[in-house]
Amino acid sequence: FYQNELGGQLEVFDLFVAGEVDAMISWPSTSYDKRIGILNAPYMVTSWEEALEAYKPGGWANGVLNTVFNDIGLKYFGAWPEGFSGVATRGAYATDVTGAANIKVRTPPLFPFPQILEAMGYQTAAIDWGEVYTSIQTGVVDGDAGNVIYWDYEYFRDVLDYYVRTKHTFVTGNLLVNLETYEGLSDDHKKLIEDAAVAVMEERFKAARDEDQHYVDLAVQSGMEYFELTDEQLAPIAEKVRAEVWPQMEPDVGKDIMDLIRAQVK
Repeated sequence: FYQNELGGQLEVFDLFVAGEVDAMISWPSTSYDKRIGILNAPYMVTSWEEALEAYKPGGWANGVLNTVFNDIGLKYFGAWPEGFSGVATRGAYATDVTGAANIKVRTPPLFPFPQILEAMGYQTAAIDWGEVYTSIQTGVVDGDAGNVIYWDYEYFRDVLDYYVRTKHTFVTGNLLVNLETYEGLSDDHKKLIEDAAVAVMEERFKAARDEDQHYVDLAVQSGMEYFELTDEQLAPIAEKVRAEVWPQMEPDVGKDIMDLIRAQVK
């Protein structure tokens, strides 16, 4: 709500789980269920088309996420994406694990972001958002590795030289409905909501993709160099990160859920 009129994100999510809010586009906290951390699992999808198929109703990621959200009283309808993350740096950049060895990047101070970037070969420092600009400017880190290009262009472009689209995470909000509210509706009303959610999701996928390209173009115009990794460049990075980070997620997410992901990811 505007200017947090009903409270901050966590407070509104409390109201949502309690049924005081019926529907929400949310970036939920793992404080409710550590398994929500599955949203940050690296390299589950690596293309927009693959992401839409996985996250829409009937998709494998949609099913896995409903397993988690149903347990806290919510129904998951689909993704509200921002896009694929990358690594934005100054002075040097890397397109492979070896090249990343001498580059230190900021990650969000949340598991498994530092672990992901370390598996990609980078040195890392977990830094809160409000300190990122100064940390890059003063050389504490060489760049930011937690965002789609919009954030790095909009807030840090004057201290950055490069953006490499590593696609290590698919950054997305979530279309959610309170499960008790949903179950109390007629079948026709349920279908209406599901159809509307699918329409919103499909529209957002297209809009997010267009917005992302818009900010790539702006970043290049501002002087940043942009690199889109080929499938051949991406494959060994993704394979290494999955092999090293996915097992570390099992204590929080559960081996059964990670095995579902392993069975689906190409």
